[in-house]
Amino acid sequence: MDISVVIVNYKTKGLVRECIKSFKLLKTSLSYEIIVVDNSIDPGLKEMLQQRHPDVMYVPLKRNLGLSKGNNIGFSLAKGNYILACNSDIMAHEGALDALHTHLEENQHVGLVVPQLLHPDGLVQQSYFHFPSIFTPALRRLFLGKLPLVKRHLDWFLMKDVEFREPTPIDWAIAACWLFRKSLFDHIGTMDERFFLYLEDTDWCKRIWDAGFQVHYIPESRMTHLFKRESAQFQGLLALRDPLTRIHVSSGIKYFCKHWKTAISFKH
Repeated sequence: MDISVVIVNYKTKGLVRECIKSFKLLKTSLSYEIIVVDNSIDPGLKEMLQQRHPDVMYVPLKRNLGLSKGNNIGFSLAKGNYILACNSDIMAHEGALDALHTHLEENQHVGLVVPQLLHPDGLVQQSYFHFPSIFTPALRRLFLGKLPLVKRHLDWFLMKDVEFREPTPIDWAIAACWLFRKSLFDHIGTMDERFFLYLEDTDWCKRIWDAGFQVHYIPESRMTHLFKRESAQFQGLLALRDPLTRIHVSSGIKYFCKHWKTAISFKH
């Protein structure tokens, strides 16, 4: 088995259906399996998979255990030499999977690769970043972005000075679609389950770099991501009224406590 596609679902049955369909329409010689870990306990999802995709492994959880735990369960069940950790809101484009797989096959020093993510209108989505400093989250939410020093820092964080015309090293990318070797998972261990949601991707990429491997962005590989940054609907103190924002803040505190040595500088 070449690749295990692991999809963690939470109340997105329709997206899961379309995501699986997009992978099954690909013209590829790669062998793959699809594993759906269900955090939402949705009997409708189970029935849909049985009717439309009986070859898909369905893993129901008794309650919502979070994204990191859901991914770890899926990764541990994977039989492929490579694992594609995939959000349910990803739609694969032709050639995308092969481009990711080829780059990892040809570059043993690379631990994880990510595709270029596109909005539904075809515009490139911001999905790659430098590792944040402890100041970055607050500066992104407060109305300070036009101050020259702050703007330079945020431009650095968003890697606006980098042209992505070929495979390029990045610090980390959102975990919407990742391909990595199963041996990497065995080597660096599970995703940190203290991160229920948010920054589990930043943390895992940091651990990949710390283990001596690189993370690469592959613009030749393209996938559509129906992304909605729900935790950023409110700004300033109003944001704390939003449950997702509070989870984001909690994850940020855990991340910076864990990686404080590399997070205390203000880079620009």
